[in-house]
Amino acid sequence: MSGHDLWRPASGCGPDCLPAPGRTPVVPAVRRAARLAALLGMLVLGTGLAVLLPLLPAAERRVALGGWARATARALGVRLVVRGRLPRRRALLVANHLSWLDVLAVLAVAPARPVAKREVRGWPLLGWLARAAGTLFVDRTRPRDLPATVGRVADALRAGRSVAVFPEGTTWCGAATGCRPPGGFRPAVFQAAVDTGAPVVPLRIGYRDAATGEATTAPAFLGDEHLWRSLRRVLASPGLVLTVTVTTALHPAPGADRRMLARAAESAVHLRPAAARPAPRPRAAFEVDLAA
Repeated sequence: MSGHDLWRPASGCGPDCLPAPGRTPVVPAVRRAARLAALLGMLVLGTGLAVLLPLLPAAERRVALGGWARATARALGVRLVVRGRLPRRRALLVANHLSWLDVLAVLAVAPARPVAKREVRGWPLLGWLARAAGTLFVDRTRPRDLPATVGRVADALRAGRSVAVFPEGTTWCGAATGCRPPGGFRPAVFQAAVDTGAPVVPLRIGYRDAATGEATTAPAFLGDEHLWRSLRRVLASPGLVLTVTVTTALHPAPGADRRMLARAAESAVHLRPAAARPAPRPRAAFEVDLAA
């Protein structure tokens, strides 16, 4: 795999991961239309919020952004469940990446400065809101810009802001399908936590069918798939439960190995069996905060 491919990973997940058309229950067209209308209303509200956010103090900005994200999820028929407790201070939040809904989930749980691909900046309405929320945009066509991106993440952490990133670099279907992104968590962004002493908080994101309780790939957003197609599956779903599990915080020591820190965070997110975990490093690599 080339360095360019490492910078722009592809999960390999495809249509086979998704629910088969006609084999899963869907809500009536009227309800889908109502959800779409509610979503459009939230996007319009979001444009007004984008104007207001830069004028608000930091605490009020986080409350407003988190409230908007939770209301938008409800408009889509998605129920948000949070397990665990986030630290009250700045942190590097790292999560697995399954869907565009993941961003709403993180903003709803812990309004932070997201790291997103540059293309999001140009999305109608959402791009404007993303800029207002302080999103750190990454140009994945320019690998040489990576150190500067890590530097911007570190600057945000030093300023007391939390930053949210999806270090897999791409979306995938989920553990139940056996489809995983190659290479796991990319370690570069973890250097920002090492340089600033900020804790790393792994978040585990999962989706279940509200009726059956079974894991579902309905919200997945894969490869070259259009956002509209993924959105249609969400609108048609009888109900989705989006669970965000806050795992134990990792506190990097000065000079910690960012690769080992990335592997530890990945293990926390994916609950790897002990035999599959990397060999332990010296205790100075990172510390686990059992009280987090």
